[in-house]
Amino acid sequence: MDLNQPSLKNCEQLLLEFLLKDADIKNAQKLSFTGVGNKDVYNISAPFEDGGEWVIAGRVESRDSEHSEVYFFVEKDGEWLPRKGAPVLELQDPFHTRIGQELVVGGVQIYPHPEQENALMWRTAFYKGKDISSLKPFFVGPDGMKDLRLVELHDGQIGVFTRPQGKKGGRGKIGFFQVSSLDKLTKEAVEAAPLFDHQFSDEEWGGANEAHLLTGGQIGVLGHIACYDQNQDRHYYPMVFTLDPKTGERTDIELIASRANFVPGPSKRPDLQDVVFSGGLLRHGDGMATLYAGISDAEAHRITIVDPFIRFEK
Repeated sequence: MDLNQPSLKNCEQLLLEFLLKDADIKNAQKLSFTGVGNKDVYNISAPFEDGGEWVIAGRVESRDSEHSEVYFFVEKDGEWLPRKGAPVLELQDPFHTRIGQELVVGGVQIYPHPEQENALMWRTAFYKGKDISSLKPFFVGPDGMKDLRLVELHDGQIGVFTRPQGKKGGRGKIGFFQVSSLDKLTKEAVEAAPLFDHQFSDEEWGGANEAHLLTGGQIGVLGHIACYDQNQDRHYYPMVFTLDPKTGERTDIELIASRANFVPGPSKRPDLQDVVFSGGLLRHGDGMATLYAGISDAEAHRITIVDPFIRFEK
């Protein structure tokens, strides 16, 4: 699939490169959510417009649980509160995109593991509608696969990013294919998607979180790369790369932030302190962008960064 293989770098190498760049990062802020009791809100989407107002989808969950719901929040007086009348979805880690005239929202659906007692399995579920209030389920991805993402391309095709784990994909590698319409999306096509070569080492893993169609036709991918350290603590870093959907050419993965760029805060568990989960990127059109992220599986934060995709549009 790849014409020019990007260089394979691990988390440690990428972090060192990022720190040496001395990136221009500012406006670090924790987002404040109300109306959900004492539950945490994290792994949020970037804000998107719906019915003339800005909305954030967020994972709402008790600190001691993995059972979560996705709420749609609107901002009032500096706080984000559940939107009146909006559906509540039984999902984790929400995301959104627009395909044609439709809003597409998805997330991770968990269910009891078919073979292991007291264990959970997961899959990616998608909803679509003209707006949030009309969302209806339309596709569920293969069992065991998170981080399925869609993007509408300039020629009307739909790009699909996949992330199998296990026999194909190991701890998690990114694949890509295209379909002509949403009703052509099948589990078989998702499972058959070729994987990118030379992107993650077998000891590490990653996934696509959000795909942006760039002006020249390339796809800007916001994602994450992750690893364990010697104590089995997890480290998640927000990263970007671009893909030419016509040729399969990719750029090298680059980190765009680390946990230290956000304000301090608690973690769900001690092994999750260094986790930044890329929720979404709001590009401002002036060379800057706001990264919205889940922090340490406990909070939702944002920072302002240099737009990582703008140089690919010149």
